Amino acid sequence: MAKLYFRYGAMNCGKSTHLIQVAYNYQERGMKTLILKPAIDTKGNDEVVSRLGSSRKADFLITKDDKILDLSFEGISCVLVDEVQFLTVRQIDELLEISKLLDIPVICYGLRTDFLMNGFSASQRLLAIADDIEEMKTICRCGKKATFNMRLKNAKPIFEGDQVAIDGANEAITYESVCGSCYLKRKKGISNY
Repeated sequence: MAKLYFRYGAMNCGKSTHLIQVAYNYQERGMKTLILKPAIDTKGNDEVVSRLGSSRKADFLITKDDKILDLSFEGISCVLVDEVQFLTVRQIDELLEISKLLDIPVICYGLRTDFLMNGFSASQRLLAIADDIEEMKTICRCGKKATFNMRLKNAKPIFEGDQVAIDGANEAITYESVCGSCYLKRKKGISNY
C-alpha cells in the first residue's frame, strides 16, 4: 500500500531541492511523476525552484478551489507536492485518497509553521494523517538547528502581517531560518545580531 509522506522543515533546508532530486530519480528509471505546486506560490512562476539554482516545471498549479482528484493519474508512479502548506485541508484529504485508493505514493514538502510560529492548516492536517513524517534540517546563523522562519522586511524582522507573503514577489520581504532562541531574542529586542 502506498504512503502519504510529509517532509517538513524551516526554509532553506532543501525541501524543493529534494523534490527535484526525487522527480529525477523516478524519471531516470523510466517512471512518471506528477508535480503539483500551489498557484499562490508565485516564486518561480510555474516551476519548483531550489535555492541552489535547480528548477523543474510543475505539471499543475493548484488553486484553493481545485479538486486534485479530478487530475489524471494514469501512468503516474509518484505524486510530488511543493509548498504543501498552501493547500487546503480538503486537498490534503484528497492526497491521502490518492495514496490509499489509487495506490500511488504522495510526497509532500512544506513548512510546518508560519513566521509567527502558527501552524498552517494543511500542515497540521498532514501531521495528523501522514503515514511518514520527516523533519528536514538546516541551521541558524548561531549554529543551532533552525526550526522557525523569521520574516524580514527591508532586512528587519517583523512579527505581524498576513500569514502568506511570498519572498521574491515583494522585493522587501525575505525570510531567515532561525532557532527558537534567536527568534525569541529578536522578537523581544534582546538581540539584533
